[in-house]
Amino acid sequence: MTLAAPGAAVTAAAVPPADTGVGPLLRAWRERRRISQLELALRADSSARHISFIETGRSRPSEEMVLRLAEHLDVPVRERNALLLAAGYAPHYPETPLDDPALDALRDGMERLIQGYEPYPALVVDATYTVLAANRGIAMLLEGVPQELMTPAPNAMRLTLHPEGLAPRIHNLREWRGHLLAQMERQIALHRSGPLRELYEEVAGYPVPADAPGAEPDEPVPYFALPLRIEHDGRILSFVSSISTFNTPMDVTVAEIAIETFLPADPATAKYLHTLAG
Repeated sequence: MTLAAPGAAVTAAAVPPADTGVGPLLRAWRERRRISQLELALRADSSARHISFIETGRSRPSEEMVLRLAEHLDVPVRERNALLLAAGYAPHYPETPLDDPALDALRDGMERLIQGYEPYPALVVDATYTVLAANRGIAMLLEGVPQELMTPAPNAMRLTLHPEGLAPRIHNLREWRGHLLAQMERQIALHRSGPLRELYEEVAGYPVPADAPGAEPDEPVPYFALPLRIEHDGRILSFVSSISTFNTPMDVTVAEIAIETFLPADPATAKYLHTLAG
């Protein structure tokens, strides 16, 4: 089941901060990665002196050098374009709309993947957690969610944490909420994304009821990862989630797509889902 129209991804353009050259941006990425100038120079087949000159603006790096340094600093694809713009070069990575015919095979493959995962839940999101596609397992969990949270394009974080969304059904809401907010904080530290920051501030501000359930202290927890424990039709289902991204993406849109799958965390949940599907 496709929940978002093609091209619904909402992301910030790769525009470097005003009055910021490529040198300070590269230095910020190096410091964020906790790599010394010498270590970066060795990785990039350069010299610490040259790296220092680039960071202080005394030397303008070539386009190839910017891309090489970005690769060794594991800079996200969108931010690599921002580095190139700051250095005076054109962006290297295209940002193809998701509804472009060039991505037909990608869209078809993702739809087949999440449908093949049924009856377990799976969905596809963009960099700001807009839901691009979801299977029937997700639709089952969303039963009863108000329509206003589903339009114009549903957002996975908003659907999960909103007081009128899934939050009242989550039996370990405090733990799961903390996990999701920490995940967003890590992404904000990696991506200079205004829309992602705005989303974080919105969902972090949702009220949490004083009696919101947490992990039951007297209940043994035999799970191998923090589960999402959510009620459906009077039953408590338990899932652990896994997030997949594309290796070495050469397009900004593709780089920011994530596929999240939910694996039953106990035999009872797996049996229930198969019963529903049957």
